[in-house]
Amino acid sequence: MSNDPENADERTTTNNDGVIGWHDLTVPDADGLRSFYAEVAGWSATPVSMGDYDDYVMKTADGTVVAGLCHARGSNAGLPAQWMLYIVVDDLDARLAKVSAGGGEIIDGPRSAGDGRMAVVRDPAGATFALHQAG
Repeated sequence: MSNDPENADERTTTNNDGVIGWHDLTVPDADGLRSFYAEVAGWSATPVSMGDYDDYVMKTADGTVVAGLCHARGSNAGLPAQWMLYIVVDDLDARLAKVSAGGGEIIDGPRSAGDGRMAVVRDPAGATFALHQAG
């Protein structure tokens, strides 16, 4: 979903450097998890077309967008099955250089994401997260 420019307004994004701007879950079977999160969290799933399949924007009962639920297909095929948080940065390339210099690893990207760019990184302790620069 992070690469879906038509639905960028559905995301909880911001241009404030350093804040968590979005979170989603990428799994092999997003369709199968929709009902789990509907029951456990009370969320509804709004489909987002990814061409030949749908990912989902998850919303609370009052319609507040809270997360994405994505299939591990296409540009998300190599992402780990975990909740991914997206940290907003003002200069993706500079921050990626700091990831590498600090002992982290770039595991996906950088690549286009909606109107901006993103990369998935792993910190020195093994935790995975994404960096996102708005366009």
